[in-house]
Amino acid sequence: MEGPTEVPAPVQAAYSYCEAVTGRQARNFAYGIRLLPTDKRQAMSALYSFSRRVDDIGDGSLAPEAKRDRLERTRELLERIRRGAVDEDDIDPVAVALADAARRFTLPLGGLDELIDGVLMDVRGETYETWDELKTYCRCVAGAIGRLSLGVFGTQPGARGAERASEYADTLGLALQLTNILRDVREDAVNGRTYLPADDLAKFGCTAGFYSTTPPAGSDFAGLVHFEVRRARSLFAEGYRLLPMLDRRSGACVAAMAGIYRRLLDRIERDPEAVLRGRVSLPGREKAYVAVRGLSGLDARHVTRQKLRGRA
Repeated sequence: MEGPTEVPAPVQAAYSYCEAVTGRQARNFAYGIRLLPTDKRQAMSALYSFSRRVDDIGDGSLAPEAKRDRLERTRELLERIRRGAVDEDDIDPVAVALADAARRFTLPLGGLDELIDGVLMDVRGETYETWDELKTYCRCVAGAIGRLSLGVFGTQPGARGAERASEYADTLGLALQLTNILRDVREDAVNGRTYLPADDLAKFGCTAGFYSTTPPAGSDFAGLVHFEVRRARSLFAEGYRLLPMLDRRSGACVAAMAGIYRRLLDRIERDPEAVLRGRVSLPGREKAYVAVRGLSGLDARHVTRQKLRGRA
């Protein structure tokens, strides 16, 4: 629930720090949150900065035991925020900003516990036999962020189907994360991580960790990618049901972020082996174009038309 609009100077400084982190590190996320009013943009930056801290611990060079210790200390910080035990003079700007956001909005902070749980799965080097297993991981590291974001956005009074808004936000998070997994498949393999389900890999003659610049002989790597792209598109189509429940600017933010990832999917679908040659990305001008389409509602209407035609 939103609180007073006036922000004390130390808290404003903390938010400014988080916005700088977001602008510097969130290549896709930042395009969407620019469309939000100040209070929501600041809260989203605080959420991103805390999440970035958790991810950086998991991706860093520390030994696994040191990563686990650091993650548990981050969980203790989250508990302090939950108890309201972080004040505006705390030396940690991310904690100050997130604590203020939690006072101003109804944030399900347990979602950040789920994020920590998901990163601990990475630290343990877990792999996934089935989509259902991978889905559990994706819900921790991305679906939970979708639900937290919904706490900032809120839903329109009287919005039809609003009782399912959290479910749709979670599903959009899954769609984004599966797109990330496809985009980063080679980079993850180089770092000793395989996320795609073993069942799916086997179905297309692929094995975990094989990724080089070209698929191995006898595999149907393109078939594997197209299979996962269809799964991601289905998740996007379901998650887009959230948009009519949001106010215009929050809906534009979600449409912009999701639209960028859907265009990444389009590129990956057209050239599946591109993910083996390097990271697939969109130029800044195309991201800006997607943001404008999100603000106008064009991308949401496009997905709705595709869904009605059975192609989403």
